[in-house]
Amino acid sequence: MAGNNSYTIVEYFGGDDGYRCGYCKNDKGNFSHGMWSHSMTVQDYQDLIDRGWRRSGKYVYKPIMKKTCCPQYTIRCHALNFQPSKSHKKILKKMSKYISKGELPTAQEDGEQMDSVCEETGPREPAKVCQSDLKVAANADIKDEVPDCSAAVEVQKNLVDSTAASSENSQNDSAFVSEGGSDAKAPKPGLGADPSRPPCRKAKDLRKERRLQKDQKRQHGAGVSPAKPANANQSKTLEDFISESLEDSSSDRLEVRLVRSNPPSPQFKASFDASYQVYKLYQMAIHKDPPDKPSESQFRRFLCDSPLEAERSPDGPEMGYGSFHQQYWLDGRIVAVGVIDILPTCVSSVYLYYHPDFTSLSLGSYSALREIAFTRKLQKQSTKLCYYYLGFYVHSCPKMRYKGQYRPADLLCPESYTWVSVEQCIPLLNNSRYARLNQDPDAGDSQAVKDVGRALVLHKRTVMPYIVYSCKFKGRSDTAEVQEYASLVGQDCAEKILLYRS
Repeated sequence: MAGNNSYTIVEYFGGDDGYRCGYCKNDKGNFSHGMWSHSMTVQDYQDLIDRGWRRSGKYVYKPIMKKTCCPQYTIRCHALNFQPSKSHKKILKKMSKYISKGELPTAQEDGEQMDSVCEETGPREPAKVCQSDLKVAANADIKDEVPDCSAAVEVQKNLVDSTAASSENSQNDSAFVSEGGSDAKAPKPGLGADPSRPPCRKAKDLRKERRLQKDQKRQHGAGVSPAKPANANQSKTLEDFISESLEDSSSDRLEVRLVRSNPPSPQFKASFDASYQVYKLYQMAIHKDPPDKPSESQFRRFLCDSPLEAERSPDGPEMGYGSFHQQYWLDGRIVAVGVIDILPTCVSSVYLYYHPDFTSLSLGSYSALREIAFTRKLQKQSTKLCYYYLGFYVHSCPKMRYKGQYRPADLLCPESYTWVSVEQCIPLLNNSRYARLNQDPDAGDSQAVKDVGRALVLHKRTVMPYIVYSCKFKGRSDTAEVQEYASLVGQDCAEKILLYRS
């Protein structure tokens, strides 16, 4: 997939001291492992998020699940089998009403709860590596000591030093559409029904009839034979509901534009200022940031900078893999931006921000539905790209449980690194904040470290297995740190990701 000169280069920082939790507000309760990624292939990142890692800018972190106050479980939705719930249909209906009539809902939604609002917990300043011309270690005995170790060839990388924050796309909206009527009551004595008026009918039946008439009228106008009424609503897909919500566009028009953020495309550059202004308003209104805090440099390193290399594959999506922004343009202006990564098997949601004037449209949940539909579209171009990752599921924070509504969905077991359906996980998480989700006692970590000596390290622009590095620099006492790093990323990743050693 990636070119032969593409490598992942990281600096591991270990587990920092506890910092403020964005969920329960515990000042020292949030713990995570972190590393700075100077560059990263999309396949390596796919492998890392399947072991519980997530990125924020170029900072990649993994919660220490047994220690942190609010355990964060990686969650993915099976996009191809997703069916919108009543709550999701209500969100689409709100958008439809606004587009057709220009009316915003009067009821305000609950304030958005972000995945991890903790910008003060960025990584330690990464070591400055002015040039990374990678060379195979020139030791004649490497081949004898590690016969199967993969070698690296010369490459050139431009490295950027910055800090980043940890946060994710989220919007709490669990509204439920109530249908049906109350029990019938016995009629009072009197003259009876007025024969000049039509008989009373249930509102539910009237709605079904109107929908059927609308479908028949539309199909008749297109020269299509009317569909049979039986189970007509049940056969509708997510795309059908989205399309219906956009049919009437007499007032405002909604357009979703995909622009590559790294490296920045011309379209991304042209809309940068408008996008940043929406982010600034969002941070001040939703997260109560002072006007000087959501700076342009923060915006760049947090939501624009990405370690992911832009890659293309013959069997991949037409726009390629990497980091993108999905911009929601309403009546000619940006009202929301979804930051996403397109990876070999999934679309991964990174963050969502929107103009505060449109809070009542539930744009966080609306964008998730659009991103699921986008994943399904990409799957037609790349068959293995069939999952939608929603970041972290935090069961101990009620406002974050909405992610479990996008079903069918799985949570990642923090011990076996296998996927378990949300339905099986909920009872376990109701009993304990931290749980081994895979209940098979024999299920283990298939990528458990077997030989830390095979982990690749980058030292003075030279790539070598750790066993060679440790022999050359016997006075260094970093074996425990390298062992910890390798156990967190897994044996396969340790053998292909370059761990920077100063």
